[in-house]
Amino acid sequence: MTAAESGPSGSRPEVRSAAGWLRGSREAGVAVFRGIPFAEPPVGTLRFAAPRAIPAWSGVRDALAYGPPPPQGGHFGMAARSQHVGDGWLTANVWSPEPDPAAGLPVMVWIQGGAYVIGMSGLPEYDGGRLAREGGVVVVTFNYRVGIEGFAQIEGAPANRGLLDQVAALEWVRDNARAFGGDPDRVTVFGQSAGGGSIAALLAMSRAAGLFRRAVVQSMPGTFFSPELAADIAAACAAELGLRPTVADLSGVAPDRLSSAADAVGAAMDQRVRRWGLPAHRAIPFSPVVDGEVLTDTPWRALAGGACRGVELLVGHTRDEQRLFTAVSGLLGEVTDKQAADALRVFAPGPDGARRYRDAFPAASPDELYDLVHSDWLFRMPSLHLAEAQTAAGARAHVYELAWPAPGMGGALGACHGLDVPLVFGNLDRGQPAALIGGAPSPEAEALSARMRAAWVSFAGRGDPGWPAYDTERRLVQRFSSRTGVVPYPEESARLIWRRHTFPALPLIDRTGEPTT
Repeated sequence: MTAAESGPSGSRPEVRSAAGWLRGSREAGVAVFRGIPFAEPPVGTLRFAAPRAIPAWSGVRDALAYGPPPPQGGHFGMAARSQHVGDGWLTANVWSPEPDPAAGLPVMVWIQGGAYVIGMSGLPEYDGGRLAREGGVVVVTFNYRVGIEGFAQIEGAPANRGLLDQVAALEWVRDNARAFGGDPDRVTVFGQSAGGGSIAALLAMSRAAGLFRRAVVQSMPGTFFSPELAADIAAACAAELGLRPTVADLSGVAPDRLSSAADAVGAAMDQRVRRWGLPAHRAIPFSPVVDGEVLTDTPWRALAGGACRGVELLVGHTRDEQRLFTAVSGLLGEVTDKQAADALRVFAPGPDGARRYRDAFPAASPDELYDLVHSDWLFRMPSLHLAEAQTAAGARAHVYELAWPAPGMGGALGACHGLDVPLVFGNLDRGQPAALIGGAPSPEAEALSARMRAAWVSFAGRGDPGWPAYDTERRLVQRFSSRTGVVPYPEESARLIWRRHTFPALPLIDRTGEPTT
């Protein structure tokens, strides 16, 4: 026997995972298992090491509470939202409508965002109960190392440890999906923001090959670092503590001290724009590193070269990605002509990029130009180019844009970054992103959420979200709004401006402003 229900009413479901028996809970008809370790705690001698598989245990292990979040500081004025403490950071959570090994349900594995510096799977917005119950899928979420622990370039440690954690979690899913009622041959990864960027990296990584059949990339950031840039930022973080960026120097430092050092560097990145370039303008201290071993190329080059012809891809973005960040910075409605001109000069592609934006959007206000170029550089064009790279290799990709304006906060944020998260999970009244929905969800919000959840579930189950695949002739995409429908790509003017940009790994720049060699 590999699965059983315990308790007088079946409220304590039990499953036999590869490492041992687990006892969960039943919530609104869904079996839920939280805080399942998929790798050993990366502390002590395993600090900054690649994840190591968890050893087997005897007896039945309770899986009732989320594991502790990985170490992280504050970002965008937010700190880690958790009451848990401990060092067992690498844990997974499972929601299953039918924890029977014979069920063969599609599996959807969520990778959360957080700019590669914050994030944890135990947030209420990532509760997979509604998606599992109404979609008939097994939902998995998990923690991975972020910030210095996961992405700093540290001498003596493998690069991209956060990505290696994700690979370990997907290997755990492969080995355990059936026990929870899932089909290990129908695994779909889906993620937003840094989670989407992580999935793009996984698509390019040979060690992730075969671990998922389909991928949903939501608003991926286009920042991938060169080893030189990543090492220089890590050296600055270590220098905050008077140390070198080596395993020998950093492995004995308390995680919260390292997070604080990274916060200090991130807060002062605008002072190093001549050395660190574009990431310094946006205060982005960590991103996946094209190190040549864990990640051998940028996702766009890897996909165009055919790295993922066998993976079906769904990718998209929101219409007004930048608007939330503009509001957080206090600039919403306050952008000056000079600030808009500076943004165009820094972020628009090519020597004539600023002129091309002004020609393409002649009636745009400074606020609109500022938001457009930031949205395009960081999220919209990287996402679109990922789909185009996949199609260039002869593989299939479906594209969407979320254009429904968020009703929360007076409607000023439009279809901003992060709005897709509550809509995809159906958690419209819980967690921080629910503030974008604004109070009690309207019938329109519920209907849009149902359409998006149905599309994601259909893609996970059959590879078809319900609209045609993207091609470079018709460029048809699904536009989610008050009137959802298939349209030619709505941001065509921006696409033309960026069509020749390649999104290379971001370099270290010396003090004269020239990239290093």
